Amino acid sequence: MPSITGFVDDTDQLAHFALLETIQTFANANGWETLRYADTGVDNHELILKGSGYSGAEEIFIAFRTYQNPGADWYNICCYSLTGYVPSSPVTAQPGVVFSAVPCHNQRIDYWITLSPQRIAGALKVGTPVYESFYLGKFFPYARPSQYPYPIVCAGMLNGAPETRFSDTAYMMPYYGNRENLKMRSLEGWITPHVFPHFLNTGNINEVRDTFGTYMLLPLEMLTPNANVWGCLEGVFWISGFDNVVENTLSLDGKTYVVIQDVYRTGHNNYYALLLD
Repeated sequence: MPSITGFVDDTDQLAHFALLETIQTFANANGWETLRYADTGVDNHELILKGSGYSGAEEIFIAFRTYQNPGADWYNICCYSLTGYVPSSPVTAQPGVVFSAVPCHNQRIDYWITLSPQRIAGALKVGTPVYESFYLGKFFPYARPSQYPYPIVCAGMLNGAPETRFSDTAYMMPYYGNRENLKMRSLEGWITPHVFPHFLNTGNINEVRDTFGTYMLLPLEMLTPNANVWGCLEGVFWISGFDNVVENTLSLDGKTYVVIQDVYRTGHNNYYALLLD
């Protein structure tokens, strides 16, 4: 699974603009097609991508768009998942569009970004610092393609695209389940699922720790309680925060993961592991 780790700053342009350019370059180098990239002469830069999935014959549409208010000192990126693409329409009017924004920065942004043929996910470090997360594209459904043909997710940090600075203390990462900043497309349309195990904010999950320095990873599974278990996110796993710290890396079965926390929170249940390769 390709990944990139590094940072952007405001040397040549605002950092969140530079991040969008980094995502586009990385995606294009690894099988994703750019359908639209407006990067000059506009206040808000915009990127629309199409992936072909593991079959090579799918059409998976995702998008990113910057928005900012220099007077209020916030610089954000809005993340979109789409069910189709119309070249003449703005990103906000694309078929089946849902979106969730991620607070960013005009100065330095550190990033960990991964992709597969069906999704792009990542984490950012900005400001004081705090940590932001996003996931766009398909997940692994517990169903055949003929039963569930387009299982996609839009996960960011905010409910929609409000005017929120990274220093706000109310917003949370999308993986706590039943939060409005994670939308999943079911057979009936967009829903807000629960996510196991993060939605268990009380109980035994908070007591899990490492075993002689080895941490257990649990897949993040989306479900509707007492009804359906829809599937799991690709390359994103629950990990205990016990004796753990953000930006730690771990190796399991020859694969490397980085530990990411929820904004500024450092409780045992406020972390996840992002697969880098």
